[in-house]
Amino acid sequence: MNFLVDGMLGKLTRWLRMMGHDAVYMNDAEDKDLVTTAAKENRILLTSDVALFRLATTRGTDAYLVKGRTEAERLAGVAGRFKFDLSVDATQSRCPTCGSELKTESKEEVKGKVPETTFKVFNQFWACSNPDCGKVYWQGSHWENIGALLEKARKIQSRQ
Repeated sequence: MNFLVDGMLGKLTRWLRMMGHDAVYMNDAEDKDLVTTAAKENRILLTSDVALFRLATTRGTDAYLVKGRTEAERLAGVAGRFKFDLSVDATQSRCPTCGSELKTESKEEVKGKVPETTFKVFNQFWACSNPDCGKVYWQGSHWENIGALLEKARKIQSRQ
């Protein structure tokens, strides 16, 4: 799915990208510019700002009012509304930082781009295809935290 996410939902943007969605983050735009951009680019505007949500819907722009205090609650709400799985498939993920597609990289291709210990311990790597970003990712110790948060979100979603 293609989303445009307002400045109050930066973490949600990263999660959507990890789950493979095209999510543009605009943290310094005026409300009218967010609505115009979402409409022009055929994106769903995600916001937790009631006034922005109302502005978008009165102008006919597809928008969703994101609710929830925790990231798991917000993810559950968005996934429930737009009917997508709360899972991360590294082959479908986008760069959490810039949103570009990720590509599989060999161990030799990432040598010198990741910490030496990481290079020794892990064998699977993905790199951002955007040369201006170029971040490299792997399923390190943080992967358990990612799974735990997604599991919380799935439990919340099942109760909705």
